[in-house]
Amino acid sequence: MLTAAEFHQLADVPPAMTWFANIDNPQTRRAYRNDLAEFMAFAGITLPDQFRIVTRAHVLAWRLSLETRALSGATIRRKLAALSSLFEYLCESNAVAGNPVKGVKRPKTESQEGKTPAIGDHQARSLLNAPDGSTLRGKRDRAILSTLLYHGLRRAELCALTVGDIQQRRGVMHLRVHGKGGKLRYVPLHPGTAESIDAYLQAAGHATEIPGGLFRPMKNNRPDDSSASITADGVYKMLAGYAASIKMDVAGFGPHSLRATAATNALDHNADIAKVQEWLGHANIATTRIYDRRSTRPEDSPTFKVAY
Repeated sequence: MLTAAEFHQLADVPPAMTWFANIDNPQTRRAYRNDLAEFMAFAGITLPDQFRIVTRAHVLAWRLSLETRALSGATIRRKLAALSSLFEYLCESNAVAGNPVKGVKRPKTESQEGKTPAIGDHQARSLLNAPDGSTLRGKRDRAILSTLLYHGLRRAELCALTVGDIQQRRGVMHLRVHGKGGKLRYVPLHPGTAESIDAYLQAAGHATEIPGGLFRPMKNNRPDDSSASITADGVYKMLAGYAASIKMDVAGFGPHSLRATAATNALDHNADIAKVQEWLGHANIATTRIYDRRSTRPEDSPTFKVAY
């Protein structure tokens, strides 16, 4: 416990909005805001200064409460990470003497196998061929599917691409990708994807609109609407439609499955895992290892070695 003298040496607790302002990703900011509000309700915190009396016992009790609600390990880790991030900020601001979340055990990282399934090569080819290449929509959708399957982009990263994000670097065409936390990375553009994008841009007529969205919703695909860009929901519905058209029945299949497929395929073909980490924009290589399924490939199973 703090002594009276130590307590009075602390600075004022800054408003939470200052901490939120340092979180670049809007989805993370929204999730952390909800997590913090949930902890405050649990601990009975109504005033900023009350964060000073939070102890590890409060955090442990909250973690137990989260576990009894049968939340996933990933969700509990995120909630604890949000609270820890706030206390680290308060420590740096000299508003609290320590971080009570530090040392509190988090649930183990779960394998994402089965949660974000990768699809097979034949399924990927069927998806790529599903759009009608004679129509503008089909040209756009082929370019989108090719971008996801050959470059491992997140759905939000794809939606954020502009025409100007197609750039030449050292004589090779690249995609400039706006990743999590405002981080930029440059991904070499696959030749087949480059052809699909070029065919779409020529048909759509916005190839010269450098700041405009690269992939646009069909209803807003007008030369004077440079701000238009396909939404994450639009990508989801587009992908779901093609998956249904080729009768793809894969549990948990969604846009992130194409990222998992790209990563798994690259690793299966002996891509260096450190380079795959950089390619995907992962901050930690442990996240990349989730996609390394070379040790569990069905074709390597003893099942297929049995011969009678």
